[in-house]
Amino acid sequence: MKRWIMMLLAALLSSCATMAPPAAPGTVDHVVLFWQKKPGDAGDRQKLIDAIERLRVIEGILWLDYGTAVPSERPVVDDSFDVALSIRFKDVKALQSYEADPRHMKEVNEVLLPLTKKVQVYDFTR
Repeated sequence: MKRWIMMLLAALLSSCATMAPPAAPGTVDHVVLFWQKKPGDAGDRQKLIDAIERLRVIEGILWLDYGTAVPSERPVVDDSFDVALSIRFKDVKALQSYEADPRHMKEVNEVLLPLTKKVQVYDFTR
């Protein structure tokens, strides 16, 4: 019986450890998709990623992550972008401060926009 309880407890703890906590009410997720001017160019993709990494220090960001498109044959999946960025903010005010931050504007104007032909942004709140 004791062994069974220990196995159950271990299973519960391991499954809980892999689950991310839900977003708190009022948080804002900022999702940005980038299409490169030279699609698939590894050097330009790395420049985009480096610029994204430099954004990480801006106050108000709860977490930041990025990646590339997963190829898909499903008609509901848009896998045409090159790089995606996802940032979570405490609230709308934090998002607005980030957007106006000179470090953000510098990366947008000097790296992100010059290397991309299209940028699509989705902001949503919980």
